[in-house]
Amino acid sequence: MYDAVLFDNDGVLVRPPKRELLRDATVSAFEEFDVDPAEDHLDAVTHSATPDGFRRVCEEYGFDPDAFWKARDSAASETQRQEIRAGRTTTYDDVGTLSDFDRPLGLVSSNQQATVEFMLDYFQLERHFETYYGRPPTIEGIRRKKPDPHFLELALSDLGVEDALFVGDSESDVVAAHNAGVDSAFIRRPHRADYDLTVEPTYEIEGLPEIFDVLD
Repeated sequence: MYDAVLFDNDGVLVRPPKRELLRDATVSAFEEFDVDPAEDHLDAVTHSATPDGFRRVCEEYGFDPDAFWKARDSAASETQRQEIRAGRTTTYDDVGTLSDFDRPLGLVSSNQQATVEFMLDYFQLERHFETYYGRPPTIEGIRRKKPDPHFLELALSDLGVEDALFVGDSESDVVAAHNAGVDSAFIRRPHRADYDLTVEPTYEIEGLPEIFDVLD
């Protein structure tokens, strides 16, 4: 039914990082600049970061945007790597299913490209994917993260397909699939038990093996 399957990473293949850890990483970036940030400024450059919001925070504190972004993103990436090395962040038990697909696979994440590459290498998942994308290490890279379809479209182009299924665990994943003109499968992992969607995915599943019911 589909020529390829694309996956989000965090919350789909690898358990997502704890929000408080990413928040702590952002605090450490502010500390490098000797600043104790206001709560709303901390929020603006952590989970809900946008290029415009990030630049406004930098203007507020007199930061060089590129320098602060590097500190913020490096801290977030290193925190995630530490959690993986310590065994506190792991893959889901059903990732072995990736070996059973008979069509091309791709990966599109809103996490940092360097973090995605580290995860794929550490968990030995890279061999399953013909293409994969994370967010580039630039402020403007935030603008291209999902639900923007940019990297989904690049992955589709790399695979040479138009008809694909995108598997994700968030509303932005479902919207990104819609924006790219492909179907979506929302995977309701345990951390999404009470997560409400305001958009309708093509399918809703609870584990990766259920994808084969869709493909057959």
